[in-house]
Amino acid sequence: MRFPTLFNATHRMSSPHSDEPGLESPRKPRFRVRPIYAIGAVVLVLLGSIYWYNHRSEAQRFGGAGGGRGRFGPGANGPLPVGVRPAREGDIHIYLGGLGTVSPLATVTVKAQISGVLMKVAFQEGQMVREGDLLAVIDPRPYQVALEQAQGQLQQAKAQLEEARNDLDRYVTLSQQDSISRQQVDAQRALVTQDEGMVQTDQAAIDGAQLNLTYCHVTAPVSGRVGLRQVDAGNYVTPGDSNGLVVLAQIKPITVLFTLPEDNIPQVVTRLASGDPIPVDAYDRTQTVKLASGFVSTIDNEVDPTTGTVKVRALFANGDAKLFPNQFVNVQMLLDTDEDVTVIPSSAVERGDQGAYVYLVKPDSTVTARVVELGPSEGERVEVKSGLAVGDRVVVDGADRLKEGAKVIVQAPNRQGRPGGQGASGQGGHAWGQGGGGTGSGQQPAQATGNSH
Repeated sequence: MRFPTLFNATHRMSSPHSDEPGLESPRKPRFRVRPIYAIGAVVLVLLGSIYWYNHRSEAQRFGGAGGGRGRFGPGANGPLPVGVRPAREGDIHIYLGGLGTVSPLATVTVKAQISGVLMKVAFQEGQMVREGDLLAVIDPRPYQVALEQAQGQLQQAKAQLEEARNDLDRYVTLSQQDSISRQQVDAQRALVTQDEGMVQTDQAAIDGAQLNLTYCHVTAPVSGRVGLRQVDAGNYVTPGDSNGLVVLAQIKPITVLFTLPEDNIPQVVTRLASGDPIPVDAYDRTQTVKLASGFVSTIDNEVDPTTGTVKVRALFANGDAKLFPNQFVNVQMLLDTDEDVTVIPSSAVERGDQGAYVYLVKPDSTVTARVVELGPSEGERVEVKSGLAVGDRVVVDGADRLKEGAKVIVQAPNRQGRPGGQGASGQGGHAWGQGGGGTGSGQQPAQATGNSH
């Protein structure tokens, strides 16, 4: 009779509609998404976003059908605004440049030539001195005593010589009278010669003592600037002191040593042989401040086989002492000048498989690509040897969006040289429009190698 009770209890526990406390309903099945599908969906969304962004950027850059404005404004459906400059006639200065080291015309370590106590230092550190100026004084008293001693020995030797000569005269007279032998006369004559030698020796000792007294006063061997003193007064100095008393550098004039490639040797040698001076300018490390101007004085007699360069020495007056010994400077040597040539801005030059070319603006406001042969460059200008004529208008900004036959609208440049408001000629404003000559005064010329671009 207990079986029905157990069956009912079990039935209630398994019933899905049971609400009695303590009884659990079975869980409903849930929809599960596999992780690989979620990752794939995210990747597809990212790729689509990137494609849309790039497509939109290209359309805006080149002025696509969407009506977006490019970097300069109008889209590809209308004329493209460009900056234009005319080819001009001017001079191109051909410079050869390199890193140089300032070298004094003479560097002298002033040393004591005698030993003694340094009594006086007669210069100020960093002072400019002339040749022969007093620099230091060494105690002269020991050398004064030596001089007086040598003078006394000389007097003694002269007295002995005089006595020997008198005896020789008497011996000669007696020999003629056959009163003494010929041997005595010869011995006396030898004694006279010996005394004459003693006189010469003592005179040399006097000269040496006087020279030592002169060496007690140390003077400047050349004109220049003295450095830091190496020894103070009161110290005992000798000629063997390696540091000496002071270092003296001749800086007016001064030289700069720099190197040039061996390929430029013939041009430099030809200029030097003609007697035509080669101007050289020295700039600071930043190549913005000109320190001094000078001329090439000489070229080395050999090429360094490890670097393929040759040393060149330039001479500078250095009146304002802006060039300092062992200073590193940037050297610009004016090797030649191409006069009355066709020049254009370097920004107009494009490069492709066919070489260097420019976009030429034709009278109908369309452009055509023109291959040009370039010469040396100077700063922001470059010489055109062939392909253009003076007055031809070339695109200097906006050429990256052009193609053959494209319609353009010439805009006047703003202060930065970029196309600004619409204009008719595009020839004003920028420094290029202020003249086609050389660089302005006070500006550092850029290096030009003279090779074709």
